[in-house]
Amino acid sequence: MPVSIHQTHPVFVGEVAGIDCRNPLSPDEVAAIEAGMDEYAVLVLRDQNITDEEQIAFTRHFGELESYNTPGHIRRREDSRLRAGIADFSNLDKDGNIISDEDRVWFFKLGDRLWHSDSSFRPIPAKYSLLSGRVLPSWGANTEFADMRAAYDALPGAMQDRLSTLVGLHGRSTGPAGERLYGDDKGTTEKVYHEMRRPAVIKHPVSGRSILFVNPMHTHGFVGMAREVAWPLIEELTNHATQGRFVYYHHWRIGDVLMWDELATMHRGAGDYRPDERRVMLRTIVYAH
Repeated sequence: MPVSIHQTHPVFVGEVAGIDCRNPLSPDEVAAIEAGMDEYAVLVLRDQNITDEEQIAFTRHFGELESYNTPGHIRRREDSRLRAGIADFSNLDKDGNIISDEDRVWFFKLGDRLWHSDSSFRPIPAKYSLLSGRVLPSWGANTEFADMRAAYDALPGAMQDRLSTLVGLHGRSTGPAGERLYGDDKGTTEKVYHEMRRPAVIKHPVSGRSILFVNPMHTHGFVGMAREVAWPLIEELTNHATQGRFVYYHHWRIGDVLMWDELATMHRGAGDYRPDERRVMLRTIVYAH
């Protein structure tokens, strides 16, 4: 069956048919997925009942896996129930029990509910993320995505001109949303206050489309701009980019695999599910080389 991709949102998102994530991909299949990512930024693959090893193998078709042993991930390696190369975005602890709201991991997972893109604070940012839905609660627990290409296109020309010369400063959870959630004095080693510099507007490496590369979780300022000026601008841009016309709300089904472009989108998880129900979501990431 040839690969086909059907657009499911007015400005982005494609649903893929003709791919089995459990099997090795041919060069043509890899090229079709990459072309779909270039165009749609978010791809949905249904009915993919994959194992951890199969998810890792599928992800490796698209680049080098990001390590989860590096500083900045909310679960320490000794607390993980998974092998290296795959991250646990479930609500379970290493013994498979539902995380208590007194657990440090539960507290840091609250950040998943805020708009962000992953790893913008790392020396090499993320390119693609893949998230598989293994166990779902009876309702809720869905995921939203914002198209930062369409958001840029819709900015007034004067704002586009202003952003063209700005360089953002990124650190883990140091943006206005991250600081308000975690504060400055939580005694955690997860927060990274270095100033990774990224242009506020980047170009897609294939399509050449302009992308608004600012997020309220990790972007904490702009070079040469006072914080009192930068934070309102970051929040203004976030409010613009997360209007309904730019946002896709994904209703998860068991076996879904979502693949998204970390440079071209923001995302957040909905925390609207019963705390006594299991939600098992596993993520892999490839670097943006």
